[in-house]
Amino acid sequence: MKVIENLKYTKDHEWLRVEGNEGYVGVTDFAQSELGDIVFIEVETVGETITKEDTFGTIEAVKTVSDMFMPVTGEVLEFNAALESNPELINKDPYGDGWIVKIKISNPEEINELLSSAKYEELTKH
Repeated sequence: MKVIENLKYTKDHEWLRVEGNEGYVGVTDFAQSELGDIVFIEVETVGETITKEDTFGTIEAVKTVSDMFMPVTGEVLEFNAALESNPELINKDPYGDGWIVKIKISNPEEINELLSSAKYEELTKH
């Protein structure tokens, strides 16, 4: 399982890459491996402000459908359009081309409540 050091993580297996007052959100390598082959991503929240830990979309794999939860409160600015025709990018490159949404972070202090890469690795070992 791959964990990237400069990202922040949630207990629900989402990651956040902060770039100034914006961020990119995706699901972790652990999550994509647990889900299996991803076949569809649904995000209908572009333009909406989603509260931390609320659902911003769903991820559908061959064997299950799961909600995706916002790591911090923010406005969904963009959905990764590449996932419409290639949802398997999440399986191939969950921390890069497989990002799911770009957000404008509303409350930067919430970032401190997220897990570091080391804490996230501990969580997934149990």
